[in-house]
Amino acid sequence: MIYETVAAVDMGSNSFRLQVGRVVDDQIYVLDSLKESVRLASGLTADKRLDAASQERGLAALRLFGERLRGLDPGAVRAVATNTLRVARNAGEFLPLAEAVLGFPIEVIAGREEARLIYIGVSHSLPLADHRRLVVDIGGGSTEFIIGQRHEPQLMESLYMGCVSHTLRFFPDRRVDKKRFREAQGAAAREIELIAHDYRRLGWKEAVGSSGSARAIADILELNRLNPGGESGITRAGLERLCALLVKAGSAEALNLPGVRGDRLPILPGGIAIMAAVFAELDLDRMTYGDGALRLGVMYDMLGRFHHCDMRDVTVTQFRRRYQVEGEQVERVETTALAALAQLNGGEPAEADRQFLSWAARLHEIGISIAHNAYHKHGAYILTYADMPGFSRKDQARLAMLVLGHRGKLEKLSEIPADDGIWRLVFCLRLAVLLHRTRDDRALPAWAVKLHGNGFQLDLPGDWLAGNPWTAAALAEETAIWRQIGRDYTVKAKRKAA
Repeated sequence: MIYETVAAVDMGSNSFRLQVGRVVDDQIYVLDSLKESVRLASGLTADKRLDAASQERGLAALRLFGERLRGLDPGAVRAVATNTLRVARNAGEFLPLAEAVLGFPIEVIAGREEARLIYIGVSHSLPLADHRRLVVDIGGGSTEFIIGQRHEPQLMESLYMGCVSHTLRFFPDRRVDKKRFREAQGAAAREIELIAHDYRRLGWKEAVGSSGSARAIADILELNRLNPGGESGITRAGLERLCALLVKAGSAEALNLPGVRGDRLPILPGGIAIMAAVFAELDLDRMTYGDGALRLGVMYDMLGRFHHCDMRDVTVTQFRRRYQVEGEQVERVETTALAALAQLNGGEPAEADRQFLSWAARLHEIGISIAHNAYHKHGAYILTYADMPGFSRKDQARLAMLVLGHRGKLEKLSEIPADDGIWRLVFCLRLAVLLHRTRDDRALPAWAVKLHGNGFQLDLPGDWLAGNPWTAAALAEETAIWRQIGRDYTVKAKRKAA
């Protein structure tokens, strides 16, 4: 379904942002924007737990956003959370509260997925160009580096340093001196050094900064004519002058310069130190500023899904190729699994269930590339920890659970609630894998499935079961496996019609 109005919520480490846009001819025109400074990263305790104050700031912002989003279809809204909620140990406690006040699901996305979406947003806010662009986004808790061409990112990385975390680490009392600033810049440089070679090797023609830190620095340099020749954006010479002025002032608050916004002052030193390291390590002379960022990228990614250009499908195809999955077998399994799901759901399964079952069927054998023994565990591990563009961490966990559960005992899935719809997907995938154990194109018998008690019933012709004792034995074992976790699984032998 294509929506006229779409919205994105960006739960960053410094600010929470909401953007609402109107879709016209595959373009998104911004209708409304809201920003709330929540400083989530500053609420991380030493043991990586969000404190109560930062949680309440976050919930208050989401309540405001929820009011603005009220009435929008769930399919037209996507909320994503970034670095702080990637690392917070109690994120699992905070997220249900956040979803309740916002009124929509929240996805915690991986660093490289954040980078991909940032690039999509920035590229759609700039004139289309054929040359490569380097995009650098200094966020509150992480910094993303992307090289891409047109709207396609080619190289992506996310480093665990941001303007909030860096300021707290090196300028906890807000004092800035030459020694502290040198240490802050040096620490950032050491992180960037790990990726600099690959980025220089690929190369770029234009460097673009996005999000709050880049905009704040560019505004200061332009309004105070710190760039040589009155240039716009961020220049190496202008940045060096700003660094010197900051150290001389002794704190961001003491900088008496137009363009320094009050809400940005407390975290400005960390952002400037990281930007100085970016210029030094990547040998930049100039950086322009791009208005688009994560939230715009999220909306354009949603638009791609509406037009059946889902990045997740592309990722699944790439994984099949990378891990040399046998195409004919997974296609057999996918067809049968989807047919079973349709029967269980009266012919109309939910689109999300159909998608996840399809992806799981296509990827259920990727672990064989590592070892055949316990390959479902290898596959689940890959899907849990690999970078999978388009997938949130929750998506990956769900997909990994399906692959882990497609064979073997089911006690390993004991954490899944009894009423979770994923059990239907597990049943369908296991059944399809079992029915296609011969790995050939022989026709299956007339089979049918339905919900039965607190489990499932499978109907098969009695004469077929008698003529296929190996499969009949496997089905008997399958019923025992499901009953071990307290679920019904009945195999009913059907007689031929007289």
